Amino acid sequence: MDTKQAKQRFGIIGNDAELIRAIDVALQVSPTDISVFVYGESGTGKESIPKIIHQNSKRKHNNYVAVNCGAIPEGTIDSELFGHEKGAFTGAHDSRKGYFEVADGGTIFLDEVAELPLSTQVRLLRVLESGEFMKVGSSKAQKTDVRIVAATNVNIQEALRKGRFREDLFYRLNTVSIQIPALRNRKEDIHLLFKKFAADFADKYNTPPIRLSEDAMEMLKNYPWPGNIRQLKNFVAQISVIEKERNITADTLNTYIPKSTTEQKMPVLFEGENSGELSEREILYKVLFDMKKDLTDLKKITVDLMQKQGQTDGTSAKVFDDMTDGNVTLLPNKNSGETIEVSQNLSLFQQEKILIERALGKHKGKRKYAAEELGISERTLYRKIKEFDL
Repeated sequence: MDTKQAKQRFGIIGNDAELIRAIDVALQVSPTDISVFVYGESGTGKESIPKIIHQNSKRKHNNYVAVNCGAIPEGTIDSELFGHEKGAFTGAHDSRKGYFEVADGGTIFLDEVAELPLSTQVRLLRVLESGEFMKVGSSKAQKTDVRIVAATNVNIQEALRKGRFREDLFYRLNTVSIQIPALRNRKEDIHLLFKKFAADFADKYNTPPIRLSEDAMEMLKNYPWPGNIRQLKNFVAQISVIEKERNITADTLNTYIPKSTTEQKMPVLFEGENSGELSEREILYKVLFDMKKDLTDLKKITVDLMQKQGQTDGTSAKVFDDMTDGNVTLLPNKNSGETIEVSQNLSLFQQEKILIERALGKHKGKRKYAAEELGISERTLYRKIKEFDL
């Protein structure tokens, strides 16, 4: 399989030199069994690299298992990865195979590997060094023959420096590293991706595809895309649904691009000592701080839509005006129909608690969806719930 065939098979769009380099390296290391570490921001498409490696290796006829380490609660991660024996803990009514046993002879992809607890990292290191693991509740070592591909979207050097990730494990996993470029660094690929997503949406719903004017395309290229390809795909779907006019101008596009995001300087996650990593609390605080600015953008979009539909009584504008008042942000609770008043003078601890309560209430206690909305891992959310006694 060459680079062109790999792109076609795995749906990779773009001709950026860094992207092509990443695919080429994946193809070169595929015939070996060495470990690979994939770096890249969330939404860049890192999951394609381990698939390329597996499908071009001698293991391609055996199992390929993808595991999102950040989505598994800390209390069950060892059981998920290595399995457990009957009676190992409350609720363990039967023995269970873990992912490393299921993937024996094949490839396992550990996404968000930096989210693993330190105790689990020790177990993983043993697999890499000796090919052995023990199920939870067992004293008997089992053998497994797996190819490990790991990925992260965090600043791994910072995680090593702070002791959140074991240095010996990092060097075992990082035999070969592959960097996936952020979408904002692939400006010439943005139009190709836009056209692909617009065509896919049009085929799915039997509508003409949306098209961009030249000035609209320039605006799209200059937007930093913090959510990368995933964000662009959702962006195209949103415009395709809402806009009746299929030719999109810069003025129209401008109503959909969040102003607060375009003005931000995006952090460099993987280059040198200047790399920045926002803490969980900083992320949550930033969400709260920017919320009123986002409401202004949302107000404009909503009013424009209502005007197009002949609803010009100003009701929607009043609703949004009432939601922002001085130093208080009113957060709507969709479950009760009430609002939660959050003062910007509250402590960071209190603001975090309110945001987490709101997300859990919105998703009826489902931690997976609440964590996705907050932009943190499910295990981090689980820890926060215990911290705040929710």
